[in-house]
Amino acid sequence: MLADDHEIVRSGLRLLLESDDAIAVVAEAGEVGATVEAVERLRPDVLVLDLHMPGEPSLAAIPRLRASCPETAVVVLTAQRDPSYAGEALRLGATGYVPKEAAGRHLLEAIRTVAGGGTYLEPQLGARLAATTAAAAGAAPELSTRELEVLRLIARGLTNREIAERLYLSVRTVESHRARIQRKLGRARRSDLVDYALERGLIEASELG
Repeated sequence: MLADDHEIVRSGLRLLLESDDAIAVVAEAGEVGATVEAVERLRPDVLVLDLHMPGEPSLAAIPRLRASCPETAVVVLTAQRDPSYAGEALRLGATGYVPKEAAGRHLLEAIRTVAGGGTYLEPQLGARLAATTAAAAGAAPELSTRELEVLRLIARGLTNREIAERLYLSVRTVESHRARIQRKLGRARRSDLVDYALERGLIEASELG
């Protein structure tokens, strides 16, 4: 099943997928509610899911889909190349993640892999995620995984509201994470948090907002 809010994108993806005789597209949807309804009704082997569609956040729908339709593997296909998005999607139950710009080279392989019970992450993005995870684990063990995500976004210049939208949290929850980060690190100013993130390799200078 294909889920993307742009009809022309779905048409292109259908042509790509149906060029493989082993793949049949059984349904399409352009918003999250219709996607959930169709998956629960049709039980496809694989759902190709865009992250940014009308309705509830696509990421938030993944655990619900995996709980109600565990036989349906979810491949996220998105323009978002931030490794933190890929990590969050896999944590929530997706078994594949492919940037749209790499769809022509990697989407068919991703679908075959997850349909066979495996996990697929576009190689270049997978390398970045592994490096980020390793750096975070070794560089700042005093912070939780979520606090590290919040710290990286603070350092990039995002506001609390923007961080909340990015991570699908409430603004109050982000404020609580920020306060704990400042307390744990003993650094109250954003500039100090930026310095810490740069020192520990959590972000690169080119990412600063």
